[in-house]
Amino acid sequence: MKAMILAAGFGTRLRPFTENIPKPLFTIFQKPLLDITIRNLQKAGCKAIIINTHHLHEKIESYILSQNYSIPVYIRYESSILGTGGAIKNVEDFWGSSPFIVINSDIVTDINFREVYSFHLKGDSLATLVVHDYYEFNKLSIDRNDFIIGFDDKKIDKDKKKDNLKMLAFTGIHVLNPEITNFIPAGKFSSIIDVYTKLEQHNKKIKAFIAKNLYWRDIGTLNSYRKTVIENMAATAFKKIGYDSFLKNITHTKLKGDGSDRKWYRFFAGSHSLIMSDHGINTSGTRTEACAFVKIGRHLYKKGIPVPEIYLYDTISGIVFLEDLGDRNLQLLVHQDGNPENIILWYKSIIDLLIKMSFKGAEGFNPLWTFQSADYNIELILEKECRYFVDAFLNGYSGLNYLYENFLDDFTNLAEKAVTSDVAGFMHRDFQSRNIMEKKGDFYFIDFQGGRKGPIQYDLASLLIDPYVNLSCAVQSELLDYCITKLSSFININREKFISCYRHCTITRNLQMLGAFGYLGRVKGKKFFERYIPAALKILRHNLQELGEDVFPVLNAAIKGV
Repeated sequence: MKAMILAAGFGTRLRPFTENIPKPLFTIFQKPLLDITIRNLQKAGCKAIIINTHHLHEKIESYILSQNYSIPVYIRYESSILGTGGAIKNVEDFWGSSPFIVINSDIVTDINFREVYSFHLKGDSLATLVVHDYYEFNKLSIDRNDFIIGFDDKKIDKDKKKDNLKMLAFTGIHVLNPEITNFIPAGKFSSIIDVYTKLEQHNKKIKAFIAKNLYWRDIGTLNSYRKTVIENMAATAFKKIGYDSFLKNITHTKLKGDGSDRKWYRFFAGSHSLIMSDHGINTSGTRTEACAFVKIGRHLYKKGIPVPEIYLYDTISGIVFLEDLGDRNLQLLVHQDGNPENIILWYKSIIDLLIKMSFKGAEGFNPLWTFQSADYNIELILEKECRYFVDAFLNGYSGLNYLYENFLDDFTNLAEKAVTSDVAGFMHRDFQSRNIMEKKGDFYFIDFQGGRKGPIQYDLASLLIDPYVNLSCAVQSELLDYCITKLSSFININREKFISCYRHCTITRNLQMLGAFGYLGRVKGKKFFERYIPAALKILRHNLQELGEDVFPVLNAAIKGV
C-alpha cells in the first residue's frame, strides 16, 4: 500500500496565517497535521508516501527532512498547481501496479486506513471514496448499492428518494487503481471530480465506503481549525486529571475576560472542570504571549510556586488547557470580608509567596521564554510605561496634547532609579489582586506571561498600590515594612536603597496602570476599567508627593492638570 498526501494548496481560507506556515504544518497537540497523517498511514501498514507541494514548499520539505519516519516519504514539487487529478497523474511513476490511497492534508480523522484499503481490494471499481453523513457537506448521491452517481447534488428530490438514494459527504480520502491515470491529462490542471465524471461516462463505477461513527474535521477555516484543536485536546486534558471522558460528554461555558484579548472558557466533564485559554492563532514564528505563558507557567510550577498546572498547549492555535482555580480572587475576597485583621494576614501570606517566587523563580529562568524583553530595564520602562501613559492616558483618554519628549528628563531619571535594586529576581509584572486567586484557603498566582527578571519592589508596588483594592497608606507602609523585615531575615538589605527603588516602582507601575485603564476604556470599549482611574490618580499624586514635587516637575505639573 502506497499513499499520496495532497499538500500543494495555498490555504486561502486561512489567510493571512498561511502566508507564513503552510496549512499542512498547522499543529494539534504541537504535532503538524502532516505528521499526524503520515504516522497514521505508517501505522496502517503503508509502505511509502509521496507528498505534492507548491505553496511554501521549502517549509514542508524542511520539516520532512527533519523527521525520521520508518517508511520512505518523498516530496514532489509542482511549479504550478495541478489540482487533485493533475497531482495524481504527476506522480504516476511512483504508484506501481497496486491500488493506492490519496488523502487531503487538511483533515483530521480516526478512520482506519487499512480497513478502507481492504474494502477497495474486495471490490472491482477503479475508485473508492470514503463518505459519511456530514450535513454541511452532504453533496454526493449514493445509490442503493453504494455506488456514487452524482458529485455536486444539493438535495435529494422525490424521485431519488424512491430509489433509496443517500446524500453523503466526501471525506477527502480516496483509494484508486493505477489505471485511473489513463483518464487524467498529463502536465495540466485537472479536477479529480472531472475525472470521476469521465469514468462514469465509460461505465466505470465509483464505490462509496460509508463510514459510520467517524470522527472527521476539515481545518480549512480559522473556526474549524480552532474547533478541531479544542476537541482533540479537551478529552486528553481531562485524562490528565484522572477523568476519562468521551468528547460528547464535555461541555463548556465562556468566562468574562479582563484586560487582555485572550478568551477564557471553563470546560466540564462529570464533576471535573478545567480552564481553557485561547490566545489566538499565531504563525509568525516569533515569540508570543502564549509561548511565554506556557514556558514561564511550567517553570514556576516546577519550582513549587503556586500557579495553575498547565496540562496541554498548542503553540500555533494558541490553545492552552490548565488547572481550574475557581472564580474567587483577592479583590473579591477583600471586598466580601472587609475585616482589617484578615486582610493584613492575607497580604502577609501573599508577600511570603512573592518572596519565594522572586528567588525560586529566578533559579534556572531562561530569558528566551519572555515576551517583549528579557528583563525589566530602562528601555521597557520608557516605552511600555512612560510613553504608554502619555499616549494612552494623557492624550488618548484625557484629551490633552502633551509631547512625550517634554517628559524625557523626568522619565529617564525615574527609569534609572526604578531598576536600581539589590533584590532582583523573577518579576511577575502584573502582580495585583485580580491575578491572585484564593482556593480552599490557599493563594495562587495567574497571568504570569509578562514575567521576566526584575526588582522585587515592582511586584510589591503592584500589590500594594493596586486600585482594585485601594489599601490605605498606613496598611501599605505596614506591609512594606513586613516585606523588608522578612527579606532581612535571610539576606542583607539596604533599607534606604530598597525603599528608594520601591518608591520609584510605585510611579512606573502607576503610569502603566493609567495607560492601560485609558486604552482599555477608550479603545477597547472596556468601560469597567475607567472606574478605577480616580483611585489610580490619587495614588500617583500621593506617591509623587512622597518623593517631593521638585523631583519630577514636568510629570507633577501634568498630573495636576488632569
